[in-house]
Amino acid sequence: MEDYYQTLGVERNATEADIKTAYRKLANQHHPDKGGDEEQFKKIQIAYSILGDPERKGAYDNPQPGSPWWNAGGHGQQMPNFDFRSDNFHEVFQHFFGGQGPVDPFNIFGQRQPVRNRTINLTTQITLLEAFQGKELIADLQLPSGAKQTINVKIPPGINAGTTLRLAGLGDNEFPHLPRGDIHLTVHIIPHPEFSRQGDDLVKIIEVSCIEAMLGCKMDVLTIDGKTLEVKVEPGIQHDQVLSAQGYGMPNMNDSRLKGRLLMPIKIVVPTNITQKQRTLLNQFHLP
Repeated sequence: MEDYYQTLGVERNATEADIKTAYRKLANQHHPDKGGDEEQFKKIQIAYSILGDPERKGAYDNPQPGSPWWNAGGHGQQMPNFDFRSDNFHEVFQHFFGGQGPVDPFNIFGQRQPVRNRTINLTTQITLLEAFQGKELIADLQLPSGAKQTINVKIPPGINAGTTLRLAGLGDNEFPHLPRGDIHLTVHIIPHPEFSRQGDDLVKIIEVSCIEAMLGCKMDVLTIDGKTLEVKVEPGIQHDQVLSAQGYGMPNMNDSRLKGRLLMPIKIVVPTNITQKQRTLLNQFHLP
């Protein structure tokens, strides 16, 4: 029966770091691309797929009845000596791990999808202005393998909140013989104090006095990128009526040349602290 601890050359009380170090040393030594023995290399992979996973290691160290490592002669802690190239071995692992099976870098069991290193999931926050303009993000991170890496991400103008960007081949590289994983970067957008977003449209509330609403006026409105937009308020405009300026909204994420609208709901502000003289004048012009 295969003893995975013996395969990796570690004691049963070895730490996770000890197991990982031993695996890397043996994998490098027996890698077929470096002239190593392929069969031994496969055994090393399988051993690490068990001992390198805390859940599987626990099941291996403390086998329960019905598990692949339960031995009728005292339920010892070794797996029956199946031929790992056989269907029988695969079926046992499928039964025990719910169909997942161990790491299989050489497609021993005929899996359709290639095994890869792990995908790393990251999040970042940007402002609404940065989402409008786009942003180049440079970050240093440490991979699960322990390697340090600098990533350079170009966040496109018009990106939507919750969008996940895929950085192919920049993920974990713990297993050097497997393709590198990816990085998935999810972008969150910090709310803006003046602008809100509706798809590619931006919304900004415009306040006018009741006199301006009755007589009409012209107003200078600052856009999200600091430009000045002259807005004409027609006489008799109503509360919550929406003015619109095409091309002053968010860029389209797929084509930054296309931009949404700036929507400006009108909020009519009625003064609450007028003087008696002002009240008298208003009564003189009161319409029946």
